[in-house]
Amino acid sequence: MAAVKRVAAHIGLKAGDMLLLDTLGAFSQVQDWTVGNRPIVWASNAYLMEQTGFSLSALKRHARRLADRGVISFKDSPNGKRWGRRDAEGFITEAYGFDLSPLSARAEEFERLWRAQKAERTLCQRLKRQITVARRVIRARVESAIQDDLRGPWSILMPAFDDLLKQLPRGNSTSEALARLLEQFQQLQSKVENAIQAALQSESSVENHEDPVELIEENTPELTPKEPISEPHIQTTNQLNPVNRNSLNARKKTAPTDSRIDVPTVMRACPEFTTWVRAIGSYLKDWRDLHRAAGHLGPMIGLSDLTWKKAQEQLGPKTAAAALVLTFDKHCAGEITSPNGYLRGMIRKAGAGELHLERSFHGRLAKQAA
Repeated sequence: MAAVKRVAAHIGLKAGDMLLLDTLGAFSQVQDWTVGNRPIVWASNAYLMEQTGFSLSALKRHARRLADRGVISFKDSPNGKRWGRRDAEGFITEAYGFDLSPLSARAEEFERLWRAQKAERTLCQRLKRQITVARRVIRARVESAIQDDLRGPWSILMPAFDDLLKQLPRGNSTSEALARLLEQFQQLQSKVENAIQAALQSESSVENHEDPVELIEENTPELTPKEPISEPHIQTTNQLNPVNRNSLNARKKTAPTDSRIDVPTVMRACPEFTTWVRAIGSYLKDWRDLHRAAGHLGPMIGLSDLTWKKAQEQLGPKTAAAALVLTFDKHCAGEITSPNGYLRGMIRKAGAGELHLERSFHGRLAKQAA
């Protein structure tokens, strides 16, 4: 009975059918289900109508559907009446009516069907979560790129994105259909990522380009001086070893990750991020995996590519990943409203030597335990 209830909808049974089946099952006795016996129920129509509240036509309709789905069968007497006899020990000696033995015969089949259904539902849920991640990342990436005035084929990519949104299932869908839709979203996401990288590289090359005319005017000495200069050049400075100082100032500051922070600590302290990592099917073994997952999920909360790039440059990959995870979790918990501003604030603190991520993570763990 439990097995058939789990797959009732899948095999085409309705609530009324199951109510009648429950009533028939309650009429049977324990010994009817033992090996070598057949659980036959000979309850009258009047009894069944009273127990279920069905009309006679409804009762017949539900009984016929149960038989058509192979859950029960009919054992008719010569005169068409339902009746039965039991011996002194309560075992059925002769009976005619509703035969429930198909339930016993198909119990293992129903259990296998239930396990397959459960696996299908789990797979569909995972695919739906991955589709959610992909579409949020695509929207956030494009909106961030437009906000940062990055040049790209956004007028082509956004209509393609809208077309995919129209294909999202409104109700239940098969794992095959969801897998095809996910593949389309991932292909579009790849196009968006490539467009953003191309735009960032283009901007970087423009920023680093120097006009050769300006170089000649500013850095090249006059080729025809009015008179020779024979005096030695004297550099006046109040700084000690100015060359070394300038070279040190030119280096990018990085904030090494505190040794007391490891990946398991970060994941335990940030359950929202952990949930989404599992949703996209990622498995985190080390900081490299965490860095990759953080970069993938950052756009979901509206984090711009420029902010993420700056965080990696200034903090280093490990600290940047930890900072993004903390930002992600706080945004999901409603603790912060501007992920870009919060992460930039941590970058400024790191530059001033005031960033202490280990305190934040251990503080969140202590709060969870409290």
